[in-house]
Amino acid sequence: MTRAATWALSAGVLLFIGVLASQGLPAIVATLALAGWGLLLVALFHLIPLVLDAIAIRVLFNEGEGTLKDALLARWAGESANSLMPAGQIGGPVLMARHLAQRGLPMQDAAAAITVSTTLQTFAQIAFALLGVILLGAQATQISQHSVRMSALIASGLLALQVGGFYWLQRRGFFSKLMRAATRFSGKRDWSQWMSQAEAIDMAVQRAYARGGPVAASFLLSSVGWLVGTGEVYLILQMIHHPAGWMDSLLLESLGQAIRGAAFAIPGALGVQEGGYLLLAPMVGLPPDAALALSLAKRTRELLLGLPGLLYLYLSSRAAAAAV
Repeated sequence: MTRAATWALSAGVLLFIGVLASQGLPAIVATLALAGWGLLLVALFHLIPLVLDAIAIRVLFNEGEGTLKDALLARWAGESANSLMPAGQIGGPVLMARHLAQRGLPMQDAAAAITVSTTLQTFAQIAFALLGVILLGAQATQISQHSVRMSALIASGLLALQVGGFYWLQRRGFFSKLMRAATRFSGKRDWSQWMSQAEAIDMAVQRAYARGGPVAASFLLSSVGWLVGTGEVYLILQMIHHPAGWMDSLLLESLGQAIRGAAFAIPGALGVQEGGYLLLAPMVGLPPDAALALSLAKRTRELLLGLPGLLYLYLSSRAAAAAV
């Protein structure tokens, strides 16, 4: 782990502990306990947006390359890494592309599919967040509305800058430029093979973006995935005896995900997600302990699906290494 990643993780852990301690951990745990075994149902429900995200990857495969099972396993492994590994949102896509390559896709096509699908998913997330901002006007008081709307717009703006800049670089040979930069600090090491691979990935990315139908389908599937994810918030709030309507759940999910996405540098958005729900809770009449129980329920779901996902990733990597 790099020094920057260590600092980001440390800051996230401290913020996470501080937010929970400030609101009274016993009350939060007691509220979360009301969900009980229902958290398994939440984990099962999450399989629906997970499958939709996998299909959004699958439609970007070239004809005759890969299956939905390949995309689903890669998405599961990548989401597990995004949620639980220190590399966070950066490591997940890398592991997804690597996993697809291990399952038989050409490396350049696997990297292109994951790069493009991740970009489109983030664009869909921004649209989802802006939907939440629109709903906010009907949900909040005038004073709180301004502060929350500004926070949501700032988070959405940060997301837009990140993904917009990444998209701009992709269309201008991102991987080749990255490899050229690496060669400047590598001394006399021969990077020609890696450079050829980077150029092949750049060409595959351009070909992927040129296919308008699959790109549009991937974006729409990602958008539906974000909307369906609202059901997770709805279920959790029912289980902890703080039921909310669909629109309130959508507001919490859309703006909460935007705040979490803007904190991509902190593994798992530790502390940031919790602070975001605390900020949004008054908009839907949710007490602080329920807002933090909602966040912890989501993290429990991440553990229930993520730990097996990381185990699968480890075993599949060992099997691939043994087969070489």
